[in-house]
Amino acid sequence: MTRGSIWCLRTASRSLHSSVRRFQEASEVGVNLDLGQATFTDLPETHQMLKDTCRQFAEAELWPVAQSIDKSGQYPGSTIKKMGEIGLMAIDQEEEYGGSGLDYLAYAVALTEISRGCASHGVIMSVNNSLYLDFATASQKEQFILPFTTGEKIGCFCLSEPGNGSDAGAASTTATDMGDHWVLNGTKAWITNSHDAEGFVVFATTDKKAKHKGISAFLVSKSAEGLSLGKKEDKLGIKASSTSNVIFEDCKIPKENMLGSPGMGFKIAMMTLDSGRIGIAAQGLGIAKHAMDTAVDYASKRNSFGAPIAKLQMIQSKLADMALRIEMSELMMYKAASLKDAGKPYTKEAAMAKLACSETATYVAHQAIQVLGGMGYVSDMPCERNYRDARITEIYEGTSEIQRLVIAGAVMKEYGY
Repeated sequence: MTRGSIWCLRTASRSLHSSVRRFQEASEVGVNLDLGQATFTDLPETHQMLKDTCRQFAEAELWPVAQSIDKSGQYPGSTIKKMGEIGLMAIDQEEEYGGSGLDYLAYAVALTEISRGCASHGVIMSVNNSLYLDFATASQKEQFILPFTTGEKIGCFCLSEPGNGSDAGAASTTATDMGDHWVLNGTKAWITNSHDAEGFVVFATTDKKAKHKGISAFLVSKSAEGLSLGKKEDKLGIKASSTSNVIFEDCKIPKENMLGSPGMGFKIAMMTLDSGRIGIAAQGLGIAKHAMDTAVDYASKRNSFGAPIAKLQMIQSKLADMALRIEMSELMMYKAASLKDAGKPYTKEAAMAKLACSETATYVAHQAIQVLGGMGYVSDMPCERNYRDARITEIYEGTSEIQRLVIAGAVMKEYGY
């Protein structure tokens, strides 16, 4: 690690902790910092400070390793720990459990900049923040959240199964009440962070007759007897984040490891996915911004016919369309996060943000390759990695098709149908 990198990391850490202290001090004296309220002109000051901090961190720590971990598929443990040190692995968790105590808009802003630096780091951060760290009791938080806020440990979210990808209510994994403990049996598929996680949120059927109302959620340690992992999938993108099946064979877990009450699993899953979709929106937006950065830089330096190609109208048209989609998607994400922070319904807006940002990521990454031409197709430039990383954002936490169903259902309800 260079002296410059160390300086940037320390500066980023001081800046983030300063933001947190400012928020806490203002709250104690009743000052409203307008957290969670993005305006049409700019972010609140606290969030802008956080955005700048994360941008500096990404440039100093993530850009230099993004290409190598993409090629090797190696989990970036050292940089994840650094993210934990400056509070990025548990942004909206309470301070008493190791969190930063900020809001969801802050999380979305931070995740965008981290994903702009490296999408693999972005998805690891996303799962730990928005999918894993929710709904636990005080005693459960001591065991399953406090150790997971520093970057030393990470968690994962086990919902999908080999036969029920988008049908979250058809869980074939079962949890049997054995009196003093539960026994889990079944297989979860496409689980992000699986090989590197120490804690698992698992959804299983406890009452088959009740269908989706008979699904419950459980906290499971990696060391639990009967838990095993399938092969690590060789994926198109986000290669430094592991993905595999998680298998439960007479897996015994303590009775107190149930999240919420029996039958609350489906509700917990849907609420978690709503907030998680804001995280994927941020990830997609970050990928799009990095692709845009690369395209603009290349177009301003690559000469053709005696002038930079940025002077060509066809290139300008592409850059304009890319910038337009990024701006629209970002405002949608801000709105969804702000609605969540305000305690208002945001299911439709989260689906819209996820749909817009994920499709923008694919579009902008595609157009960036076109701007770079042959250079965009080789791994010397990050465009081809952006393109590969972008594709998954249209799939996990609800495909684009599922988002459209969610949006259409909400619109019809608003119209009284």
